[in-house]
Amino acid sequence: MTVPTAAISTALAAAVEVLDAAAVAGATVVLSGHVQPDADALGSTLALAEGLRRRGARVVTTFPAPFVLPESLTWLPGAADLVPSDRVPASPEVFVSLDASSTGRLGDLAGLLDSAGTSVVVDHHASNPGFGAVRLVDPDAAATVVLVADLLDGLAVDWDRDLATCLYAGLAADTGSFRFGNTAPGTHELAARLLRTGIDHAAISQRLFDTAPFGWLPLLSLVAGRARLEPEVGAGLVWTWATGTEARERGLAGDQLEALVDVVRATQEADVACVLKGQDDGTWVVSMRSRGTTDVARVAIGLGGGGHRQAAGYTSRLDREATIAALRQVLATGPAN
Repeated sequence: MTVPTAAISTALAAAVEVLDAAAVAGATVVLSGHVQPDADALGSTLALAEGLRRRGARVVTTFPAPFVLPESLTWLPGAADLVPSDRVPASPEVFVSLDASSTGRLGDLAGLLDSAGTSVVVDHHASNPGFGAVRLVDPDAAATVVLVADLLDGLAVDWDRDLATCLYAGLAADTGSFRFGNTAPGTHELAARLLRTGIDHAAISQRLFDTAPFGWLPLLSLVAGRARLEPEVGAGLVWTWATGTEARERGLAGDQLEALVDVVRATQEADVACVLKGQDDGTWVVSMRSRGTTDVARVAIGLGGGGHRQAAGYTSRLDREATIAALRQVLATGPAN
């Protein structure tokens, strides 16, 4: 669990007050993570939704278009109840945004921030500019599920295996199985509490990190083979690229590109690892990881994106060569930390 500062404690109390009132009134609450949800976004959404449902709220869970859930997350409790974004109420009493670092990350659901009776934003990205009526944003939280755990406690919701499974999935994913620098004593304390519910943490980790179709191996070979090391750029850059078309040619969904950057980041000679993921509309989604020297959140913000100090990203509408050239320039001239 987190140890809230005064400001976070105040924001937490305000969020609990809004959500508690909605539950007591049986109000409609729409909850959404960010576009192309990961385990933290989806785990946060499903856990909080289930907690509110048990308290009496009418919950609708969704995420922004395209409505394609990664295969690695379809097993999470409550995932079967997700509905496409074009089927959610246009003016719910409450809209809850989870793990979205900006309104842009809410895609076609961003309008609910204005059309809902009120909105609650729950997030842990340092780049979050502040949006929504009630803002529970804590950059020191290891994952958004950490804040959801606090909300569930504030709502007096008992934790069971289903809730704990959703929370643990987000916590393990965003801490890199507790290897990343955002892991703190409280992270392990929360993990221990989740384990006490009886969850199968080994099975959760296997599904999240150690399961992929065979086609991922030739894709990895292709992408690793075209990697480029540029030690003279900033504190060192290693980068490569892949496209959705290349994934499909190997029988893979586009979300299989997400794990590539965590392989590339092992490169010892580069502080920043980057994978450019080509989209069908011609854009490039750029994922970056830092070994610690470079604040890639600041780099991403400068290029229209956001994220965390050691994990961030953005979308480029330039071609591939222009995209990497722009990144080189920011890394070479911008502040490293």
